Amino acid sequence: MNKQIEEHIRQLEILSKDVKLQSTINLVVSNLTETLAKNLPLLVFGNGGSAADAMHITGELVGKFYKDRKSLNVTCLNTNSIVISAWSNDFSYESVFARQVQAHAVSGGMCWGISTSGNSKSVLLGLEEAKRMGMKTIGMTGNTGGLISKYSDFLIDVPASQTPRIQELHLPIYHYICEEVEKSISITTKN
Repeated sequence: MNKQIEEHIRQLEILSKDVKLQSTINLVVSNLTETLAKNLPLLVFGNGGSAADAMHITGELVGKFYKDRKSLNVTCLNTNSIVISAWSNDFSYESVFARQVQAHAVSGGMCWGISTSGNSKSVLLGLEEAKRMGMKTIGMTGNTGGLISKYSDFLIDVPASQTPRIQELHLPIYHYICEEVEKSISITTKN
């Protein structure tokens, strides 16, 4: 267990010194704040553990992180099991997020796709559709960015290549984003 903890600490230290990534994260905060203050939507999605992260992000922004405040217009595209199972059965799982983006997209809104490899076809097609529909896109991946980087206005590519380490680095980043958006929203809007 110590080996994994030491590796986690090492990668957090690398993350804490990545000025370019920190700049991107701060741009995500300011863009999300502006988008959500206008009540435009944020659509979030991923597969497997990334689906759990998408639900976690949604819970923090719809509910609260620290402060009592108004609910924010955030939807997790992983949570409607009827849509997911019907569309996947009748058409394909690869297009399940793109189909839901078509239903919920609003030009000027934002879309946040999470894929540890950066190559998940369903996440890639969801981000591609979001861009086509006039939404800004956030891709959250491992260190290569993968194919998703092509469809990400803001790429959060953490400095790790193993899935567990990538997921461990995603958590403090999206907690930071949720906390900072909440602070900014509380200042710019009334409860």
